[in-house]
Amino acid sequence: MTATERSLQLAKVAAVAAEEKIAEKVMAIDVSDQMPLTDVFVIASAASERQVGSIVDEVEDRLRELGCKPLRREGQREGRWVLIDFGDIIVHVQHEEEREYYALERLWKDCPEVDLSAIEPLPRPVPVDADDLDEVDEA
Repeated sequence: MTATERSLQLAKVAAVAAEEKIAEKVMAIDVSDQMPLTDVFVIASAASERQVGSIVDEVEDRLRELGCKPLRREGQREGRWVLIDFGDIIVHVQHEEEREYYALERLWKDCPEVDLSAIEPLPRPVPVDADDLDEVDEA
């Protein structure tokens, strides 16, 4: 079994959001064969606790725009390793030191890395202006 197309697209959106906040070493791993609870891990590094928080906020905002809300979030208080579970994907945002120490890539080395550059992200929704809704109601 491989990750679903939707999971791959959500992973791409999460990766792009992380990169926009200057995350480093952003990658995705297809864990669908090994873990029945999710399809893809997205892993990103940050240089400081503040940057970890900024990346987490951006990832959540971008996925929420697509109707994908986090089921749970762990590690926010410490800001060293935040795990955000979206169901189809799990995003790990780690401080550089935690990334090096825990080496998730090594732990999941039997799972294939996802080529994020080959995936088309889901388009960002166009915000609806309240005035446009009034015009539709009047018609």
